[in-house]
Amino acid sequence: MIGEHHIMSKTKIMILDYTKNLDESDIYLTLMTVLRNNGFEVDSLKDPTTALNRIASGIYDLVLLDLAMSYMNNFDLYQKIKRINHKVKIFLLSSGMINHDLIRGDLSPDPDKASCYILRKPFENEHLMGLLSTILN
Repeated sequence: MIGEHHIMSKTKIMILDYTKNLDESDIYLTLMTVLRNNGFEVDSLKDPTTALNRIASGIYDLVLLDLAMSYMNNFDLYQKIKRINHKVKIFLLSSGMINHDLIRGDLSPDPDKASCYILRKPFENEHLMGLLSTILN
């Protein structure tokens, strides 16, 4: 557990969402709190352009990307992130259906080879933490 916490404390996560719905913002506030309480360094951004600039810096290990972004096509944004930094891992957060064909090449049953994961809302915090532990260790 000590080694696991050490890895998590060095992990930098970006949460990218553009939320107008107050119920959704509560979900992201909770998500940010859970991640920080588990030793992750977390930034939350609403603007995709600013996020892309920060992702280009290479400081993020993981991006949590809500597929309900408003003014940029979600999959275009996903593809831009991958072009800018192909090493960053991405969790696509969705409460709806996802077109797996658009990201099939980045999905893999082997966590060591995948760069993209799908997390359906709502999710349990324990489930998220288990996934992060597996993917980041």
